Amino acid sequence: MTTQTSLKKTEHENVVPIRPLTMFEEMERMFEHFMPQNWMHPLKSEHPLFTSNLPQVDVIDQDNSILVRASLPGVKKEDLDVSTTDHSVTIRGSTREEHKEEKGEYYRREIRSGNFLRTVALPASVDEKGIKAKFKDGLLEVTLPKLESEKRHSIKIE
Repeated sequence: MTTQTSLKKTEHENVVPIRPLTMFEEMERMFEHFMPQNWMHPLKSEHPLFTSNLPQVDVIDQDNSILVRASLPGVKKEDLDVSTTDHSVTIRGSTREEHKEEKGEYYRREIRSGNFLRTVALPASVDEKGIKAKFKDGLLEVTLPKLESEKRHSIKIE
């Protein structure tokens, strides 16, 4: 024998007010249904990284430093070059295709090889003497210490 307990819900709980669409909103909705946003770039909608060889980058503003992480799968350490200015980091590199198979024809080719260059603006000036970089398992991490004048300082409120 099973017992069920029911929770009493109020009459208006989980009710979301709906406003009717304007004529223009309805036309836009219909257009998007028939012609999606990327209809002029069919390869882009299918695979967003297919048209771009740029690495994906995170820039994290920490208290005393800025951390820049870049995802670089398939890149070897010796094919990577990192340079900085006081307000930017440039990551340059290349990926190589080691062997080419001449049998058959490509039906689809999305694995790319070639050169890339990505420059990222930094949110603060950095001390170029203390920069450290690590590269492991396709992940580049560059730690850039901030200049003393750019570091966050606590202000005592009186």
